[in-house]
This record gives sequence, structure tokens and C-alpha cells, in this order.
Amino acid sequence: MTTTDYATYIAGLPRVLAAAAVLFRDAAGRVLIVEPNYREGWALPGGTIESDEGETPRGAARRETAEEIGLDVEPGALLAVDWVLGVGRPPIVAYVYDGGVLSEERLGAIRLQEEELLSWKLIEPAEVTGHLLGALGPRVLAALHAVGSGRGPAELENGRPAGG
Repeated sequence: MTTTDYATYIAGLPRVLAAAAVLFRDAAGRVLIVEPNYREGWALPGGTIESDEGETPRGAARRETAEEIGLDVEPGALLAVDWVLGVGRPPIVAYVYDGGVLSEERLGAIRLQEEELLSWKLIEPAEVTGHLLGALGPRVLAALHAVGSGRGPAELENGRPAGG
């Protein structure tokens, strides 16, 4: 196979988008969420993986967290991977990492990226699906379950357990 044939082959392969986020909690078990200014609903700190630049999911989670809320935190364990179908876009593979429990001091150090975010807050786990729309709410609940059970990452499809 020549270089041109290989490039043509690669160009014809299916595409997916990828994103990574970090799940932070406070000492009371509340979840830190952010309010984007470019879409409805709330989100976890995180964003697009710059895969064309060689960025990894873990690296994107750390970079996006530092950019969005001003905390440079090495992500902990992978809690969930979600394959999310969409209309008018390729599927998204979403990674959620454990950010651990933030102290009052660390919460006080949060500085929002004003170009993208309006606010942040802590919510109870029971409030997750009311604030995080679509597959994101069930994804975060699965990530919280992974933290609590210690059973490793959840494999999800559209926010639901894969395979049934």
C-alpha cells in the first residue's frame, strides 16, 4: 500500500468526537457542576479532546479543568466511558475521571473561564439528572456509583449500561 493509498483509506474511515471531564465532589458528597454560556443545561468541568494535536483523554480532562475552573488537578481513576449517538454529528466518546473531594480552600480557589462559563455550583446526587441533560445525567450517576463501589469504570451507551 502506498502512502497515498493509506491516506485515502484513513480519510474514508468513520469519525467520532471525543470529550473528557472530571467529577469533583465536596466533603458532603455534592457534585461540582458548571454552567456553559454556549448551550442549555449544566456540565462537569471538561471538554473536547484535541486528538489532532496528540492530546489524550486524561490530558484533555486536566487541561480543560485548569482552563475552565482554574484548578490544575491530575485526574484520578477513569470512572466512566460513554458512547453517545447524536443527530447531525458523529458519535461522541465521553470519558469521566475522578477529581476527588475538594476542600473548602480548593473550592474557594475556583476561577471561572468567563469566555465559556457563567457560574458553578455544588448539587446533591439526587439533583444530577435535573441539571445535567441528556446522557450526561445518567453518565454522572454511573460515575458516582463507580466511585462508591470501587468496581472500576462504567461502560455506557447513551448514558446507560452497555450490553443491556
